[in-house]
Amino acid sequence: MIKKLPCLLLFLTIFCVQAQTSIEKDLKKIETPEEADAYLEENNSKLNKLITFNEEKHKTKLAISLFKKNVGGTEVVDREYEKVHYKIISKTSNNYNRVSYIYLDGAKYNMSDLNALRTKIIANFKDGAPFDFLAKRYSMDERATKGGDTGWFTKGKLDTALEQSFVDSSYGLNDIFTVDLPESNRYYVVLKTYEPKEISELKVLKITEKK
Repeated sequence: MIKKLPCLLLFLTIFCVQAQTSIEKDLKKIETPEEADAYLEENNSKLNKLITFNEEKHKTKLAISLFKKNVGGTEVVDREYEKVHYKIISKTSNNYNRVSYIYLDGAKYNMSDLNALRTKIIANFKDGAPFDFLAKRYSMDERATKGGDTGWFTKGKLDTALEQSFVDSSYGLNDIFTVDLPESNRYYVVLKTYEPKEISELKVLKITEKK
């Protein structure tokens, strides 16, 4: 039994090296999102996936390292029980916008009361009340809990009429203004919290190799 142990260890070592070499060879061949999808389909595993890294949202050590690399660049994270391979498949840059808003349902107010409320909200903000506090108090949609913050978004991610009303406007940073969408009974107080920003995104193939 003792004599067989070195042989067994040698076999396992060779097997692991061959598996690693195979994964590295496969990664070298994959250059497009379509090729990555085909690889994932052929090597079906919940551990393997094509993931997106957003330069603004992802600030981990791994993400920062990946954003410094060019398309085709790789990163390996060696853990106790697994080795994770990452390969950058594509890199894009898109224009993002970000605002905060308070939504008021026109079906719940007459226009006189609604406009009076918006005037009050704007006055409170100019008197020093934080916008996120006002949004949590008055806004009538799901973003109220986030203080009205839209987060960074690209064109087409929000309601088209709402998005166009402040993306294409001439308002500057920290301007507060109203938006009326009477056709859908939607009325807003909007705070421009950020200037438009170019944000990079990476499509990264993640392959996990068990040890």
